[in-house]
Amino acid sequence: MSEFVRNVRLWFAPERVREEGGTPDYRFSLANERTFLAWLRTALALIGGGFAVDQFLPHLRWAWRTGLALALLGAGVLCALRAVNHWVRCERAMRRGEDLPASRFPAVLSLVVAVVAVAMIVVVLVGWEG
Repeated sequence: MSEFVRNVRLWFAPERVREEGGTPDYRFSLANERTFLAWLRTALALIGGGFAVDQFLPHLRWAWRTGLALALLGAGVLCALRAVNHWVRCERAMRRGEDLPASRFPAVLSLVVAVVAVAMIVVVLVGWEG
């Protein structure tokens, strides 16, 4: 079974994480949970931003409005899924005494948000209306 599939199964059975390795210092587990919650807050903000673009920019051309909204909504979905996957991977690594897993996701998410922000700047400056 692949590592990813195993991690996805642990999303729904977090008590099984305890079957591996030893119990880490609780402060580290709690910090891991706070990081998870921060990722979820980011996901909620992106999702809210996507809905805001769709609902509060009715005069923006349909393609622009839909594209920007879908980019933000998609980034929010990916961020929420990545949050739980990262939590499981970090918890397992701490229990095993391994290095924490590296991730390119923060860089990818930053680029998506930056591209959407630049597109929104262009829309504001040019003032494209439908």
